[in-house]
Amino acid sequence: MKGYRKYFGKKILWLVITFIAALLLNFTLPRMMPGDPVAAMTAKQAQGLSEASAVKAIYDNYAREFGTNKPITQQFFTYVVNLMHGDMGTSFSQYPRKVSNIIGNAIGWTLALQFPAIIIGWLIGNLLGALAAYIRKGFDKVLMPITLFLSSIPAFGMAVMLLVVFAINLKVAPISGGYGFDMLPNFSWNFVVSVIQHYQLPFWSIVLVSIGGQAVGMRSMSIYELNADYVKYARFLGIKDRRVVGYVFRNAMLPQVTGLALSIGTMVGGALVAEIIFSYPGLGTTIYQGITMADYPLISGTTLIITVMVLIATFVLDIIYGFIDPRVKAAQFD
Repeated sequence: MKGYRKYFGKKILWLVITFIAALLLNFTLPRMMPGDPVAAMTAKQAQGLSEASAVKAIYDNYAREFGTNKPITQQFFTYVVNLMHGDMGTSFSQYPRKVSNIIGNAIGWTLALQFPAIIIGWLIGNLLGALAAYIRKGFDKVLMPITLFLSSIPAFGMAVMLLVVFAINLKVAPISGGYGFDMLPNFSWNFVVSVIQHYQLPFWSIVLVSIGGQAVGMRSMSIYELNADYVKYARFLGIKDRRVVGYVFRNAMLPQVTGLALSIGTMVGGALVAEIIFSYPGLGTTIYQGITMADYPLISGTTLIITVMVLIATFVLDIIYGFIDPRVKAAQFD
């Protein structure tokens, strides 16, 4: 247990350090963008006003409310204090909605779409990669080119391909949105059917790309393990092939567990872009709207939530990795 405590302690320490660094970056980087969102809000509010003092009063009022008239260090400490109370601020672009309310409406869509897609793609990809390494021959010759092709396509590229083929040409799937634009969210059967229909293309665009990358990685690791000395020695001793293969694929799975953490990390990259392409009402579309409108609080809040999700997922997988691989425990005593 001493080895595990040391291992877990290091992981928790790095988790805290990474979170602090992410908090600083999430606050600072959006505010380095060009433009003045308060001025943009003032321009909308002051349409038709010709008196300069009235326009200035509107601008000063917004600047006080959002704190943009204060030094950046004071803004940061105010942001941290408010964050500790669950307040991420007020959105510039969707004023007077709170950022926490906007994110709360979007995060469920992202989790429901991306987490199952990543897990299913990971499971199918690893299964196919293991079969390709073990069976070889014709199965591998057919599977390998397909998986290489899929792994070379970014998530947004797959999304565009599926959109063009199934939504535009074949017209068997909706083009955009998370449900019909003529509907309001409810628990009716028509709404559920509409959600499922809009779910298909974004879901499969992520799954197909995940399958390709995971299958290639699992195949390579499995072939390496199958040719290892311990496998040859075990077979020489007459140990049943099923038992040997079990150890082979367990060892080959270790890097793939890390790959799963990296796949979850793609929620801040290509998979979110897939949401934007399909106008899916998740965090991807929300952060895109925040960037285009220079909405500092919305950008900071969205990226912070995504960062926390990835940190937690990576930490949990690191802990699982520590239990799967006994060498992790042994390394702590060196």
